[in-house]
Amino acid sequence: MLAAALAVTGAAALAPSAAAPAAAAAQRVRPPARPSRKAAAPAVGYRGWSSLADWRAGSGEGIRVEAGARPGVVISRPAGTADYTDPHTGTTAAWEYATWTSPVHTLPHPATEAIVSWNARTPAGTWIQAELKGTYSDGTDTPWYVMGRWASGDGADSIRRTSVDGQSDGKSSVWTDTFAIDAPATGLRLASYRLRLTLYRRPGSGLTPTVWRVGAMGSDVPDRFEVPASAPGLAGGRELAVPRYSQEIHKGQYPEYDNGGEAWCSPTSSQMIIEYWGRKPTAADLAWVNPDYADPQVCHAARYTFDYQYQGCGNWPFNAAYAATYRDLQGVVTRLGSLNDAEKLIAAGIPVITSQSFLKEELTGAGYGTAGHLMTVIGFTADGDVIANDPASSDNAAVRHVYKRREFENIWLRTKRYNSQGKVVSGSGGVCYLYFPARPTASQRRALLELGIR
Repeated sequence: MLAAALAVTGAAALAPSAAAPAAAAAQRVRPPARPSRKAAAPAVGYRGWSSLADWRAGSGEGIRVEAGARPGVVISRPAGTADYTDPHTGTTAAWEYATWTSPVHTLPHPATEAIVSWNARTPAGTWIQAELKGTYSDGTDTPWYVMGRWASGDGADSIRRTSVDGQSDGKSSVWTDTFAIDAPATGLRLASYRLRLTLYRRPGSGLTPTVWRVGAMGSDVPDRFEVPASAPGLAGGRELAVPRYSQEIHKGQYPEYDNGGEAWCSPTSSQMIIEYWGRKPTAADLAWVNPDYADPQVCHAARYTFDYQYQGCGNWPFNAAYAATYRDLQGVVTRLGSLNDAEKLIAAGIPVITSQSFLKEELTGAGYGTAGHLMTVIGFTADGDVIANDPASSDNAAVRHVYKRREFENIWLRTKRYNSQGKVVSGSGGVCYLYFPARPTASQRRALLELGIR
């Protein structure tokens, strides 16, 4: 692949220095850490910028802040022009750009990991880049790390949405969509950060991306194989009416997108929740899908979450960004501390997409093991067990599952586990996607605020 070239004053990209390890869908390969049997829960802090006051608090070059029901930033007068060589097409083109940079955010808990997510609209011929620059607990700074180059489309007038491999300064690295401290055992942490958005368009087009939300979840992730059990809480006996879609019925379809439906757990889960909120692709959007295929919207979700570098549909921020392309929906990537947090969201009517990995015997009733898998928590039984729409099911009718609370909580929240060869590998540590309306109800707003999302 060709190395991406982006020579922009104030928006320079890091040159890839080495290829990052390939990873299965939803699993992130991280530096090895010392095993410990139990540890405290991750200290998590999400900070987002989405209000008029948020956008005005940042600094911009060529940017205009738009007010209204959903404030955002757009290109006003470009700050300059830059060439970008798309590593996935080999095409070099000139782009006008403008930038917005957040204020410095000091993490309430210095972090070992950070994940940036965003909500935006990118008309054909436009795209955005999201970056993070941090300060370590030793007072030194990270470089500007590219956390994603993203466009909602993939036509000839756009770029191929992509993560950027090979970014490291010897203290931290970016693994697909996750900033990670290389050696957490040394005590080094990310103490603060800034985010930078660069908005691009074809020169002279007059078009502009619009970014409504950008934020980052920072967390100090402990090494733990087991997590404390939570007692059933608010949502016992509540189940949300979420559509059920199986990824398995799409086996062999569109193998150019992560080898087809067998790997589409993330976009399938995303599509279920998007439709729960009453949104879906139009007939025109789906015209490209083979009419013989059932549930063409799942194929559509796979195509438009696909990360051309990662070669998969499991990029966490790309899924959140895809959800937010639908009318008045927001999407964030964060971590939850227990199933009690999920219960608060379910009680407010907000489903939760969770990321987990497990051996077959660790989740009763699943019937499979996985190195990384996404499913949706849609409710809880009266006894507190988890009701999940699991896309790794034979057909749509089989998607609804009830999983034992203790088993589910552990495989989702742990950060270390043993694989089938007895090797210590990582777990997601409670990573989840949350999709919710741009104007949530009062109860939804309260539930989100408890997680630091506003």
